[in-house]
Amino acid sequence: MTSSEVHDQKGGKRYEVDPRVLGQILAAQNIDFVLPDTTHIADFFAEALVGIPGVTSCRVCLQGMTAQKREMENKVCGRCSSFHTTSIELDEMAAFLPGFDFQCELGEQKGMQSALVASLNHPFGFFIFRVNDSDVFDAYKPFIKNLANYVALSLENRLQRKLLQRSQFELERKVEERTRDLVDANVRLQEEVETRRLAEAALRQREAQLRLQGTALEAAANGILITDNMGKIIWANSAFTRLTGYSGEEIVGQTPNILKSGKQSQDFYANLWNRILSGETWHGELINRCKDGRLYTEEMTISPVHGEQGEISHFIAIKKDISERKQHEREREVIVTVSSAMRQAVTRTEMFSVVLDQLLDLFDAEGSMIALPSPSNEGIVVEMGRGVVGERFSGLVVPQGMGISGWVIKNKKSYLNNNADSDSLFYRPDLLGDSRCVAAIPLIAREQSIGALWIARRADILEQDLRLLNAIADIAANALYRIMLHEQTEQQLGRLIALHKIDVAITSNVDINATLGVILDNVKNELGVDAVSILLLNSVTHMLDYAAGIGFRTKGVEQSCVRLGDGCAGRAAQECRTVSCLDIEKVDEGFIRPLFLSEEGFVLHCATPLMVKGQVKGVLELFHRKTFEPELAWLDYFETLATQAAIAIENASLFENLQRSNTELTLAYDATIEGWSRALDLRDRETEGHTQRVTQMALQLAEKMGMSEAEKMDLRRGALLHDIGKMGVPDAILLKPGNLIGREWEIMRQHPVYAYQMLSPIKYLRHALEVPYYHHERWDGSGYPFGLKGEHIPLSARVFAVVDVFDALTSDRPYRQAWSHEDAYHYIEEQAGRYFDPQVVRIFLENRP
Repeated sequence: MTSSEVHDQKGGKRYEVDPRVLGQILAAQNIDFVLPDTTHIADFFAEALVGIPGVTSCRVCLQGMTAQKREMENKVCGRCSSFHTTSIELDEMAAFLPGFDFQCELGEQKGMQSALVASLNHPFGFFIFRVNDSDVFDAYKPFIKNLANYVALSLENRLQRKLLQRSQFELERKVEERTRDLVDANVRLQEEVETRRLAEAALRQREAQLRLQGTALEAAANGILITDNMGKIIWANSAFTRLTGYSGEEIVGQTPNILKSGKQSQDFYANLWNRILSGETWHGELINRCKDGRLYTEEMTISPVHGEQGEISHFIAIKKDISERKQHEREREVIVTVSSAMRQAVTRTEMFSVVLDQLLDLFDAEGSMIALPSPSNEGIVVEMGRGVVGERFSGLVVPQGMGISGWVIKNKKSYLNNNADSDSLFYRPDLLGDSRCVAAIPLIAREQSIGALWIARRADILEQDLRLLNAIADIAANALYRIMLHEQTEQQLGRLIALHKIDVAITSNVDINATLGVILDNVKNELGVDAVSILLLNSVTHMLDYAAGIGFRTKGVEQSCVRLGDGCAGRAAQECRTVSCLDIEKVDEGFIRPLFLSEEGFVLHCATPLMVKGQVKGVLELFHRKTFEPELAWLDYFETLATQAAIAIENASLFENLQRSNTELTLAYDATIEGWSRALDLRDRETEGHTQRVTQMALQLAEKMGMSEAEKMDLRRGALLHDIGKMGVPDAILLKPGNLIGREWEIMRQHPVYAYQMLSPIKYLRHALEVPYYHHERWDGSGYPFGLKGEHIPLSARVFAVVDVFDALTSDRPYRQAWSHEDAYHYIEEQAGRYFDPQVVRIFLENRP
């Protein structure tokens, strides 16, 4: 036996082709029929075929010519004998060629095999074999069939050559009468010959190309699978083995169902088969399972191969491993989704919900959590958890120095353990349940570790899962950091606004009660407590008395009277520091206001002293009905607000004292001015009482003129001092009983200037100078000392001039008797527009008594 035996997995035998026999067959194919006739051809191929392993004898029947080798029934088939001919004429011979449906009786006997020798146009005969080992013979069937096709093709070519020879003979016989036609025919013949030559060259090139393609398919990077039309695998390349782990020997004879992962539905496969069975190419993605059980994603194209009759004979599947690409796409989609959701989150609660929900879905986890350092630095707090496991951990406080979260945050390193329930460092593993596979990633932003991101599930967590979790943690850390900065900014802004409101209240409000109301309202809102009160220190009793409060349900706080050193408020005032009581019921010394406590239901109590320049002014105290641990920043802000409250109280006290002092000083100034005016009257007894009268009359006229209170105050002071400049006039001139003459009158007219020189250095009286300085100016400009005219004269001076002249006319003087009031009114009316302002005169006369 010249074929090698190979045993398959089931114990059967499979035979491989002997290269030497294959070489003989290939040599027979390449003989190109140099043999003279069909009889020699039949004999040559019979000799070649009988050497094939498993063939005991053979007969070659070609165009009625028979060649037989070794023992075989020498009887010619009855059907074959009816086609025998010895004619060499082409037309007669062609008539006796068998049809495509012809079968030799001898080939139908037991132990016999046959192969039809036929071209596309004609059947030429048969190869008939007696076979003693069909298994061995089957290995050579493809090559025998190929040899039969080659013989048929060569016979067809020989037949065609005979046709060409006959055509050439006929053309030569008619050359003289049909020269032109012959030339044309010869040209056409040459073209046909060239076409055939090119076809043969193309065939050889195609064969070389097929061999090259076969090599390329084997060396291809993508897996290639060829099945028959029933889906059984007949060939796979090396890339398929690398992809799936199945060798060619393992996969041949199987169906692609061996790769099924269960991730696709039956409808998916039904649609695939319907598509390719209809002759269309299918392209898509699916998840398959390798030999070792690992899942992978492949991109596959299945193309049907059609036979000579158009039927589907095979399917070719090209498989490309896209697992890594799909993983990257999946990670990219998740990152994009998380990033988009993060941009929309404005609070940490919204951000936590988005991240944790994405982790549950992405990793098919039973729990996802975010852990952050406790604000009081007493450990780690699981701020939020999602899923069955996550909800168990939500709100859990991990003590300082315990648990994995603190280690992850402190060391900025990831944690992965698929048996976390056996890790002694894991805090509360009982909460994991069956989800013992956990991973934690530090949340790092700006090189600061601000928390940890957790997932927990039943299935093992792989390194690729950890990479994706790291990417999500980076996004979450930056988003959390952004939100924390935003919250801090909002908090700082709110606190600055509150401080600004308090500053505005301090600077713009002189009412201490209104200022304290603003302070209490801002303290309550900004610190988030239920109630706030202010106790002020009574300097006499040294007790802290209630001053103001907000947020109380009852009026019990208003009865507060705390001794220094008692309770939080008393200790805060005595020790000059902030004192807190986080749980009033647990305080050993008890609460000093028990009735007040029971009525209000307070749990937390904080108090801080109100201090200004080292002196305690009172206490700012806070009350809350729930327990919480104040942060350091919270306490600092509390003390800052207390400082503002202390400043407000001190400012209000200072303002009250200043206002009292200012009132006293103003009264003293006014008393001094009135003393000066009485002194002037005493010096000039003839005008005694004049100053008081004109001052009263001037104020009454100013009221009718609509002057403001400030203007009337300046008018009053100016009226009282209108003649103070006469203190610079000598008594001889001032007290002269007769008319003044010459130089005397010039000196008298200087008394307004003397008044200005005396009073201008006194800032308090600067606005009252208009009357002493300008009351002798006249409307028409004929007055003194400057000769001012019209409205250039200050209004207060114009008003005073009218009442001054009226009182002077109606009073006795050394040089004349007093006028009657009617004569005085008549004189003033005449002088309107010359001496006096007409508008002032009109109002004066309209309001005469």
